[in-house]
Amino acid sequence: MLDHLYRRATVVDGTGGPAYVADVGIRDGRIAVIERHRGRGPVRVKAGGRLGERARVEEDADGLVLAPGFVDPHTHYDAQLFWDPYATPSMSHGVTTVVGGNCGFTLAPLNPARPADADYTRRMMSRVEGMPLAALEEGAPWNWSSFGDYLDALGAAGIAVNAGFMVGHCALRRYVMGPDAVGGTPDETQLRRMVALLHEAMDAGAWGLSTTRSDSHSDGAGDPVASRHALPDELLALARAVGEHEGTQLEAIVAGCLDRFSEEESELLVRMTAAAGRPLNWNVFTIDSAAPDRVPHQLAPSERARARGGRIVALTMPILTPMNMSLGTFCALNLLPGWGDVLGLPVPERIDRLRDPAVRAALLRGAASPEAGVFRRLTDFGRYVIGDTYAKENDGLTGRVVEDIATERGTDPFATLVDICVTDELRTVLWPMPTDNDPASWELRRRVWDHEDVLLGGSDAGAHLDRMCGAPYTTRFLGDCLRGRRLVPLERAVRMLSDAPARLFGLRGRGRIAEGWCADLVLFDPERIDAGAATLVRDLPGGGARLDARAVGVVSVRVNGVETVRHDVVTGAVPGRVLRSGRDTETVGTA
Repeated sequence: MLDHLYRRATVVDGTGGPAYVADVGIRDGRIAVIERHRGRGPVRVKAGGRLGERARVEEDADGLVLAPGFVDPHTHYDAQLFWDPYATPSMSHGVTTVVGGNCGFTLAPLNPARPADADYTRRMMSRVEGMPLAALEEGAPWNWSSFGDYLDALGAAGIAVNAGFMVGHCALRRYVMGPDAVGGTPDETQLRRMVALLHEAMDAGAWGLSTTRSDSHSDGAGDPVASRHALPDELLALARAVGEHEGTQLEAIVAGCLDRFSEEESELLVRMTAAAGRPLNWNVFTIDSAAPDRVPHQLAPSERARARGGRIVALTMPILTPMNMSLGTFCALNLLPGWGDVLGLPVPERIDRLRDPAVRAALLRGAASPEAGVFRRLTDFGRYVIGDTYAKENDGLTGRVVEDIATERGTDPFATLVDICVTDELRTVLWPMPTDNDPASWELRRRVWDHEDVLLGGSDAGAHLDRMCGAPYTTRFLGDCLRGRRLVPLERAVRMLSDAPARLFGLRGRGRIAEGWCADLVLFDPERIDAGAATLVRDLPGGGARLDARAVGVVSVRVNGVETVRHDVVTGAVPGRVLRSGRDTETVGTA
């Protein structure tokens, strides 16, 4: 007897092939039978089940799409899964597998000889990935030492999604070098210990190594994170270790990911993937018609890597994800040249500086400088929308565009924005309108998606919790494909969200609807599939806030055959698995 049977579902199986109507049966967490409908009755086209086989539960899926569960290749759910095993809101939007441990940051390993390292790690994650410190302190047990201990703790806690993790370079350095990891270079003994620790993590199931050299990544004290101090020889030694394990990967972030790779950065990425003989992915690839030459420049390392026995894959988002800004707390504006020196001051002193016309002029010069790179996209201050306000003098400004307010007041837009924020004691929430929402940018994205080394992803789900909500990119993209811009057909869109990332990471038996494969499934209404607007909710340990977004048109989500979501409400089931390299992943070639 089947555990569950979908009747008359429109199956989009993840391969990119044409949709078809079928009955799909599940048994013991796997797809047991697929019976296609031909004309008025079902016709079984593959072995594995008896026509008309009975099921404990049957569901009429007529008019609904049944697709493989989506795979999010870039998340930071490493901590959140302890207090939120449902990986909200990702799972509600059809995501059944998440990849964590990205950007060089993981919660393990932790050196048991230095208990203070856990506090350092929490403060680093709070600063660099925007996770409230109280949530990190209160929401996770922090009872592990090795990376295997961490995976075991997560599995014992119970999770509703499948989750796999890279091991972070910063954690490896901190474990071996202690405080010297920031600013120091390992000696030969320390490097051997670091490589051994990486081997140990991959033996326990780590998917490979993630690292960062990005200028935007600083620890809780504001210093460059540990992996930013690594020299190429260290990175190559670690990359070679990755290549000795089944089903592993590399993930790397460099400063040029945000705009344009330098020659040195390109060569380093190529050398790392070639040394490992494993794919390397990076993010996030921004595509803007105002800078069309960025596309071939950023894809050039991929071509070079293939010629040298490696593979470099760029992650890019298929939607525009708004990210709010604030002059009161750390955000992307701090990364503009000269801005960090002002916005890093205590709030009273910061307000005094922001009131100074000379300081404002200097900030604008830095914002317009070539050194601002891709962050220049944030400097059209007239196109900011005012979000939450707090002072009575700012009543009525929420939802209004700064340029319109400036016209009414007879002041320039930046001065207007600063005056509003100062009146609120810098608590004002600011929403920059995207500059790359034009038809030409969307057409450029459509063409870039055709490249063999471009993959959809980069949500950062689980990070920057009160700044952005990238998790709903799956449902929002499908809604756009079905009823919006229609840039790609539904079958291809589903493949881009499921089978394509599953194949990059070598997931065994996941990413497609096929007999014998894991029953990670999402059932949705193609007339309604979409995502609601992001709203602020206060449900984090310690009372912290995060942005959440409801799923629209998602009828059901199943993980390993068990229903985890029904009509955007979690069921409470936790059938997810901690996916371990080698056991749950196979090696993916670079050819």
